[in-house]
Amino acid sequence: MPIRAILTDIEGTTSAVSFVFDVLFPYAREHLPAFVRAHAGEAEVAAQLEAVRAESGETEADVERVIEILLGWIAEDRKATPLKALQGMVWEQGYRAGQLKGHVYPDAVAALRRWKSGGYDLYVYSSGSIQAQRLIFGCSEAGDLSPLFSGYFDTTSGPKREAASYARIAEAIGRPAGEILFLSDVVQELDAARAAGMCTCGLAREGGELAGHPAVASFAAIEPAAF
Repeated sequence: MPIRAILTDIEGTTSAVSFVFDVLFPYAREHLPAFVRAHAGEAEVAAQLEAVRAESGETEADVERVIEILLGWIAEDRKATPLKALQGMVWEQGYRAGQLKGHVYPDAVAALRRWKSGGYDLYVYSSGSIQAQRLIFGCSEAGDLSPLFSGYFDTTSGPKREAASYARIAEAIGRPAGEILFLSDVVQELDAARAAGMCTCGLAREGGELAGHPAVASFAAIEPAAF
């Protein structure tokens, strides 16, 4: 069946991994403690702090201890949903203040625009929160790319290396999995998407292979109609 929708990863796919690790994570590490202290009493933040306590098993942790836990999770790049949500809030302040600009590869920008104008529905699936995804594309170096996308998915849809997550996303999109092309630089994610019935294409920007999947070095080499 023909491809009707394209689901893309961010890190290493549309955007440089170095942007996340060298820009976003240090920014969050520096600004998160003050942000949490200043906003701990607000409902949206308080809910995430409670989620940190629950996930860490430290249900009585005070705000300073929760901050310590969060900084530890940042250091180990833990895919914890409450951490991702709080990072997204911190990054939003940075983007809105003009201190951050989302990195998106020029070849990805050009292809996404071409696919959108060609009638494909575009979606994002990343371990970063939906809020963080919106910010990378909405406040990108190439301008506001958010009109290109029809939806965003994060770890609330499930882990990225489990087929069930992709089945949920296909159901949410409202298309058979076979009509969706998933793009990623991680073979285990591609394996999971394929197991759910999606078509796959790997991004190997530095060359090499992603075993079992077609792989390209640039979005310019991807032709959805060929899948």
